[in-house]
Amino acid sequence: MDFLISNAYAQAPAAGSPDSIGLLGSPIVFIAIMVVMMFFMFRSQSKRQKELKAMIAALAKGDEVVSNGGMAGRIDDIGESFVTLEIAPNVKIKLQKTAISMVLPKGTLKSV
Repeated sequence: MDFLISNAYAQAPAAGSPDSIGLLGSPIVFIAIMVVMMFFMFRSQSKRQKELKAMIAALAKGDEVVSNGGMAGRIDDIGESFVTLEIAPNVKIKLQKTAISMVLPKGTLKSV
């Protein structure tokens, strides 16, 4: 039955062989890679938040916007934290400013 299973022999590594852990196995390198990755993740997230705040601060009456829920309409009135969005003729809804995800180019709603 020995012809189906080869025997495994435990042997000590050769005297001149390099360490089996190597450079990537050291905890310092792993921590450094994690720190760099976290830096880029937080940097891109903070950049996106700044862009969103700037977009919300620049909202004006008549802008065509899309909400996070997908509602598209034209801004009719702007309050301190809410906007009134006209989604159809004589149909207006109130949304929080933070619920606006993007500003559309002028005339987009007429082409839809």
